[in-house]
Amino acid sequence: MKILGLALVAYAALVAGCTMIQRSLMYFPDANLPVPGDVGAPEFQVVSYRTSDALELVSWYRPAKKGFATIVYFQGNGGNISHRIFKTQALIEAGYGLLLVGYRGYGGNPGQPSEDGLYHDARAALAYLQGQGLPSERLVMLGESLGSGVAVRMATETKFRAIILEAPYTSTVDVGQAAYFFLPVKMLMYDRFPSIDIIGGIQAPLLVIHGERDRIIPTRFGRRLFQAAPQPKEAHFLPGAGHNDLFEHGLVDIELKFLAGLPN
Repeated sequence: MKILGLALVAYAALVAGCTMIQRSLMYFPDANLPVPGDVGAPEFQVVSYRTSDALELVSWYRPAKKGFATIVYFQGNGGNISHRIFKTQALIEAGYGLLLVGYRGYGGNPGQPSEDGLYHDARAALAYLQGQGLPSERLVMLGESLGSGVAVRMATETKFRAIILEAPYTSTVDVGQAAYFFLPVKMLMYDRFPSIDIIGGIQAPLLVIHGERDRIIPTRFGRRLFQAAPQPKEAHFLPGAGHNDLFEHGLVDIELKFLAGLPN
């Protein structure tokens, strides 16, 4: 009984500790953001705008060529927007505009990331583009990994031209519970990004791309989310791809083909 009691105390301490530091287990920001030219992207402008909770955020923006949509890029949970440049070059060369959305706490931006905070950041980014004269029907939401939950939320609030999700999930609770099966994640998690509960409300054509070898967000979550989404939609589950190498398995070619096929 004494051993059992000690084990329960140790488990309770583990649960309490993980609860306290859970956001540090979920968000991995790089606070250092270079200027675009230093990472081979001089075509991007450094722009800033204010969120509804009074944070001044920096993002990178490249206007679209005439007649092309602008892609609003919501990154995953690690690094900063400069680390996504390699994925944008073909999109820019094709004529598409890009806004790489800088999150709070990432790339030198003030604040600390959270679910509600990232929604505030996304809405401020969209308001900035509206101020540049871009209507929502000329915008494409693109969410990578964690950012897929942000993209889905925005697409339920406004009608956009399209939504693209790279390695998406049903909810971060589901992903967290699968990773930390020994903890009561579903009871304790703060930032839930419940895409599965709201995906039915998106108002745009959907593209899902997911690697079959993804060990961070298993494809079962992406498949469930895709099944719950309304038409029109298409999905590509890439047999040889994992979580961080979709680009090496034809990611951008799939996205370009999808965008080119959207109705005018």
